[in-house]
Amino acid sequence: MEKVFKHQYAAHCESGVVSSLLRHHGIDISEAMAFGISSSINFAYIPFVKLGGLPLIAYRMPPKFILKGVEKSLGFSFRYETFRNQEKGMTRLDELLANSEVVGAQTSVYWLPYFPEDMRFHFNAHNLLIYGKEGDEYLISDPVGEEPVRCEASALQKARFAKGVLAPKGLIYYMDRVPGNIDLRAAIPKAIKKTCRIILKAPLFFIGTKGIRYTAKQVEKQAKKPLDEGKLFVGHIVRMQEEIGTGGAGFRFIYASFLQEAANLLQNDELQKCSEELTEIGDQWRMFALNAAKMCKGRQEMDYALLGQQLRQCADLEQNFFQRLSHVSFK
Repeated sequence: MEKVFKHQYAAHCESGVVSSLLRHHGIDISEAMAFGISSSINFAYIPFVKLGGLPLIAYRMPPKFILKGVEKSLGFSFRYETFRNQEKGMTRLDELLANSEVVGAQTSVYWLPYFPEDMRFHFNAHNLLIYGKEGDEYLISDPVGEEPVRCEASALQKARFAKGVLAPKGLIYYMDRVPGNIDLRAAIPKAIKKTCRIILKAPLFFIGTKGIRYTAKQVEKQAKKPLDEGKLFVGHIVRMQEEIGTGGAGFRFIYASFLQEAANLLQNDELQKCSEELTEIGDQWRMFALNAAKMCKGRQEMDYALLGQQLRQCADLEQNFFQRLSHVSFK
């Protein structure tokens, strides 16, 4: 009997896609568990990668890290396919759907017509699931939407083969191997230790807590530039934090949910306390975004020193938090 696909609303596209795909194949993994078990929380200010002429700022690991991390941690296997020829890429998608496969795809938000116009921008790492086709329309489960949607073939083709930074190149992926059993109890401590190493000990100045402090310096430097340039830079940070890929606070809340779930599974009170602490840190990120947004809209005087101070506070909080998390005892 053919499985009926069930849409699942999520906070973030890639973690939501992974959770939905695994659940479709009979493995009940929450979005938060997929995010945490893949060690995907982070911070990065990447000056040499530009979006609209401004540096890429990320609050998680790169695209596909969640997919690859779940594979490695739990023994799953996804098959990935990219295409040089757009028509072949669409034909291959149709073949998989005809075989009742649920297919993940990397796309550009800009070309997805079901997004409101004011939310469409050139971001090429948006993940969604395609579970069927009727006529010239694809049936899509977009994790950030409350209900499934439809998308015309021409629009989906543009979204799959958009050019620019993080160009998807028609990437699709689907389940290749499902393990007989998974051991979350063994995988969780390893994933947490890996996360702490990445955030605290990354050798690059723009990664982890060092990256947050570096960003604070860049914000403070805007005081020497014209106001319009400073507002554009600060507004870019807010957009990257709150509108693209869930954002800084959102990812902290997802990871806090992972820690809470892990605490219940492992009966670990230390992890429960860490979950509560990280939720409070997420609130601090939200306060930074709120002040920055007010300043950009002219509702509050632009104060680069205050914004830099708030970012350094977030860095200090995360530094202390992940140091404590790295010393949690797993019996």
